[in-house]
Amino acid sequence: MLRNPFRDLDQKKLRRSSDALKTQNDYYKIVNKRIGVFALVIILVFSIVVVRLAFLQIRGEETYTAKLESYTSKKQTDMTPRGMIYDRNGKVVAGTVSALNITYFPPKNTTSDEQWELAQKFAKQFKTNHDRFTLSDYQDAYLYLHTDANGKKDNGNNLLSGDELNLGSADAEKLKRERITQEMVEKEFSEEDLNAYAIFGAMRRAPSSQLKVVLEDVDKEIVYYLEEHKDEYPGFDVDMGGWKREYPYGSTFRDVLGGVSTSVQGVPSELKTYYEAKGYSMVDRVGTSGLEKQYEDLLTGTRKVSEITYDENGIAVLNEINSGKKGYDLHMSIDIELQKKVDDVLEKVLKNASNDSRRQYFKNAYVILINPQTGEIYAMSGKAKGDDGKITNFATGNYKAGVVPGSIVKGATVYMGLTEGVIDANTIFIDAPIEFKGSQKKASYQNHGPVNAVKALSVSSNVYMWYTVMALAGVNYVPKGPLIVNDYAGIVRLMRSYYSMFGLGTSTGLDVPDETSTSFVGNSTDVGKFLDFAIGQYDLYTPIQIAQYVSTLANGGKKVQPKLVNTATEVNSDYVVYKNETTILSTLKGKESDLDVVRAGFHQCVLDGNCGGAIKSLPYDIAAKTGTAESAEHGGKTTNAALIGWAPYENPTLAFVCLAPDSDTNIGTNLAGNICYQEIMPEIIQDFFKKYPIDKKD
Repeated sequence: MLRNPFRDLDQKKLRRSSDALKTQNDYYKIVNKRIGVFALVIILVFSIVVVRLAFLQIRGEETYTAKLESYTSKKQTDMTPRGMIYDRNGKVVAGTVSALNITYFPPKNTTSDEQWELAQKFAKQFKTNHDRFTLSDYQDAYLYLHTDANGKKDNGNNLLSGDELNLGSADAEKLKRERITQEMVEKEFSEEDLNAYAIFGAMRRAPSSQLKVVLEDVDKEIVYYLEEHKDEYPGFDVDMGGWKREYPYGSTFRDVLGGVSTSVQGVPSELKTYYEAKGYSMVDRVGTSGLEKQYEDLLTGTRKVSEITYDENGIAVLNEINSGKKGYDLHMSIDIELQKKVDDVLEKVLKNASNDSRRQYFKNAYVILINPQTGEIYAMSGKAKGDDGKITNFATGNYKAGVVPGSIVKGATVYMGLTEGVIDANTIFIDAPIEFKGSQKKASYQNHGPVNAVKALSVSSNVYMWYTVMALAGVNYVPKGPLIVNDYAGIVRLMRSYYSMFGLGTSTGLDVPDETSTSFVGNSTDVGKFLDFAIGQYDLYTPIQIAQYVSTLANGGKKVQPKLVNTATEVNSDYVVYKNETTILSTLKGKESDLDVVRAGFHQCVLDGNCGGAIKSLPYDIAAKTGTAESAEHGGKTTNAALIGWAPYENPTLAFVCLAPDSDTNIGTNLAGNICYQEIMPEIIQDFFKKYPIDKKD
């Protein structure tokens, strides 16, 4: 029988009650009641636990099984094919086509030495090479392959002195790499070793638990052999779903399209950090320059996901669980056929110039064709001739190379004078040489006598521009007197602010990753330099900045952001996922009538034949302006040629820029002339309007 633990307590209570002292208490009844309560509580708790366990085992089985698999399984992600790039007419400019790639995934428990032996065997069998080695690759090869006098690998410690061996690992590594050159690596190691290391490096590319592409776009013979001898090359396989870039138009516009790396591992360190932060794997392919880099987020697809398992031999098996999605397609504003035509014209004139001693320094030429209303670029061509006479594409020079523009900026100078109120449309200055104390005479190419603003632009009067900015600076010109400017820095700032309203000297917003925002900004303290500035002989501008400038004149004062890409669409679909809308960055602050004066001056330049007879004879209503600038190159022996303009004069659909640095000599009277209006632009303008017709002039 159970002892009642409450008996003593109950007895004490009974003794305190005279009425209950003799009452017999039923101890068994009290105990059983209390035990019943405890038992009920315990049964209830266990019931809850049982129900919960049943729920977890039956209802939540799938969820928790999936979580377990997720925590314990390994995944592999691979890039899907990149989106295509089309021109404005739907022609493929950068295509994505299937390719056979050789991949490697390290088997379980494989060692570095085993991988090196396998790499040597692979490189010898498939005759690989190391022609893509960078300096970093050569340094990696040296640090891995170099051995000491006893034949033991020493990680390049032979390159450090005794004290340097005690440096921290990062500092020691930096010193070693600084001392390793390509020449010393090629001298110490054989071609076979370096070819094998090219494979070895690809096999060991980080991260270790990811599939690596070892060889791209291989011949079918290699695939057949590897498939037949797969047991001899554990970890190697063939990726039938590989891809590569294909360029149907060859090198045309290639430098602007940009490049795609074989992996993030191979890109510059600052880009590597950027892509890592965006979640890229070190083996992912990425855009490294040009439009490929600018539109990486659109062009790259959604990654394919595979689950990694191992067979009985420890070889990785990838089972696809998510097929991913191909990247979006880009549609450019560029007309690739027109681009090719402009390239051909520039290449032809550069070749012909080789036979003209007056053009012996002519090495570069640029042309931009742009819609001034929308900012769409139809063609953006650049050519560069090397010292060996070889001519290569340099379209990127249109937003990277600075050029002394010359007289083409006079439109901005006149507009500034009109807006600031120092001249009006009827203001006349006498175009005759001016001279200051202690300096040589300054003059236009020839004396034009009395000219107003429109005629000054037509005949390209330097003197008119000088009188305009002297009035702006409060200078009272006295022949042979001193040139005194009270606030030289202020007047230069004012001039730059006006030129920037048109896009000169500022970033245009072109959709490329590396546009030069400013080319060269003069900082001379010579007060006479602001006169040179007024005629385009001080700051340097890129061709795309000049294109934005002439577009602003053409469209009535709106500074429009230029663009190379119009839209992005789903693969094999017209569904637009991105649209690069026309963007008006700013509008000129002056009166419309002031801009009309400038536009009339450009129009008159063509009508008077001052922009070249070939331009005047074209059957289109064109406004234009020529430019000639002394170049600082080649000892001051050369001049730059320029031509800008638009057509038709009212409601234009085309604005154009032609720049030909160092294309003429400035010595003597036997000059070659402005090659832009003589040989380049007449043919290009005609070709443009054959494709995009307008009404011809009466």
